[in-house]
Amino acid sequence: MTRVAAIDCGTNSIRLLVADADPSTGELVELDRRMEIVRLGQGVDRTGRLAPEALERTFAACRRYAAVIKEHGAQRIRFVATSASRDAENRDEFVRGVLEILGVEPEVISGDQEAEFSFTGATKELAGRDHLAEPYLVVDIGGGSTEFVVGDDHVRAARSVDIGCVRMTERHLVRDGVVTDPPTPSQTAAIRADIDAALDLAEETVPLTGAATLVGLAGTVTTVAAIALGLDAYDSEAIHHSRISAEQVREITGRLLVSTHAERAAIGAMHPGRVDVITSGALILLALMERTGAREVVVSEHDILDGIGWSIA
Repeated sequence: MTRVAAIDCGTNSIRLLVADADPSTGELVELDRRMEIVRLGQGVDRTGRLAPEALERTFAACRRYAAVIKEHGAQRIRFVATSASRDAENRDEFVRGVLEILGVEPEVISGDQEAEFSFTGATKELAGRDHLAEPYLVVDIGGGSTEFVVGDDHVRAARSVDIGCVRMTERHLVRDGVVTDPPTPSQTAAIRADIDAALDLAEETVPLTGAATLVGLAGTVTTVAAIALGLDAYDSEAIHHSRISAEQVREITGRLLVSTHAERAAIGAMHPGRVDVITSGALILLALMERTGAREVVVSEHDILDGIGWSIA
């Protein structure tokens, strides 16, 4: 067994998984899993650069993760950076900071690589479970981008497009530095137009309507699931492999669209860092389910982070 540490740094959050990995079987035994909202992608869509305060939040989280990795004695570390750091002109500054803190250089991966990691992490344990039919359509709604992957025992087609809960919020809902609360009908329509255009783009590569099972990943999907399940607090075990109907997603999205910041913040399972961006994320999920005709989404707590872990194993 090899003790590994996998780090996924996205547009909105940075997450850590420490696990014992068996190179011969690819088995992962989870020892520690944690997440912090750092909003690395703050302003990237508008400025093309990583903001100094966003970098400092991210580096502070890296220092805390370095202590956890040292405590567990992980032998190998892999740090993967996704959408925000792909888009930024000053990503070299980000790379240097991570290397100094963790001793490894972050791999700024392509959207296709991101999609493959997400697919592997989400589906490796689904085979034969609860009669879930293949092929799977895995959707990973991130802060800056969303990945669509179709496959069975391996990836058949994948596409990453530049829609995400942070990007859509900053592009359409922020006025004078403040998020419109709640969004106006015209703002909602503008978000939906961007989402529909991105789905058209994704569909050029990925057959969105050809899958038997829709699998949803990341914070938007898990938070919508927590609301649908009526959880008073976030509960990973209850959320993992839950099935949320299209009707539930539509109803929750409708509620979010007319809610205030205070009302969203009062939702027990809502992470404070998602209060302002959850509505845009829910719109992405709803639009996808309407496009594909999916009756439900199978929610997975295992995603790109686990895929990175598998890659080390």
